[in-house]
Amino acid sequence: MANLGFVGLGVMGSRMAKRLLDAGHSVTGYNRTKSKAQWLLDAGMKWADTPRAAAGSSDVVFSMIANNSALRAVTEGNDGIVAGLGAGKIYVEMSTVSPAAIRELAKQVETKGAEMLDAPVSGSSITLEEGKLSFMVGGQRETFEKVLPYLQAIGPKATYVGGHGLAASMKIATNLSLAVQMLAFSEGLLLAEKSGIARATAVEVLLNSVMASPMVKYRGPFVLKMPDEAIFDVNMMQKDLLLALEMGRQLDVPLPTTSITNEFLTAARGMGLAEKDFAILFEVLARMAGEK
Repeated sequence: MANLGFVGLGVMGSRMAKRLLDAGHSVTGYNRTKSKAQWLLDAGMKWADTPRAAAGSSDVVFSMIANNSALRAVTEGNDGIVAGLGAGKIYVEMSTVSPAAIRELAKQVETKGAEMLDAPVSGSSITLEEGKLSFMVGGQRETFEKVLPYLQAIGPKATYVGGHGLAASMKIATNLSLAVQMLAFSEGLLLAEKSGIARATAVEVLLNSVMASPMVKYRGPFVLKMPDEAIFDVNMMQKDLLLALEMGRQLDVPLPTTSITNEFLTAARGMGLAEKDFAILFEVLARMAGEK
């Protein structure tokens, strides 16, 4: 059993930390809002007052935060994760951020004599709770082998994809498809509904058809009843699509369906739906089609 640290105890991070606790590891956690982590403290997690303290007290420290600016906030400065690292320690960054940000951070970590991996995930809080989360991991393969048991305590599948930043690239390439699939699903569903087929019936048919990917199967029913709390809201999804579009420009890869889907997410924000799960794309399309 290891001494592990965890920075960023939001919807995903908190559930990851709980799985590490359940596996018998000692976990020291930090979150900007301590009250949101109280249930983990009640479950045996130790508290760190700063990201640096979480890293300093751990052999391996993980982070799961929102975006590039949030990553800088928890890694830089006297209270940041990097300041708490030293020889023999490993830092595993699991957020969806730009590959360039990961590579720059890896250089900072190396100056401390520590090792770093980028290990974003494929899946949602639902996938995580079902024990089906998967990781894509970038960095040194030897470092990957060291942390593999901890990753597998969170989710069963972890694939090494190459050097620093390549896992971040792979995650962005994966996530753009989620929103594109949701928009395509919404188009087909709305076409069926406006032709006279009940929405619930059309959803049932589509979810039992050849187009029903795992993402569509768990998110498709949201068009019938949206979750009280967004699993992945419009703002978060658009952040990922903008990262993809930036990569596309840098690598000369045209991303036409990503571009169109990004505009629908902008429309969702304009309609006041930014805090809704990105499955709200169906409602955006329906409003544009004249439905109330």
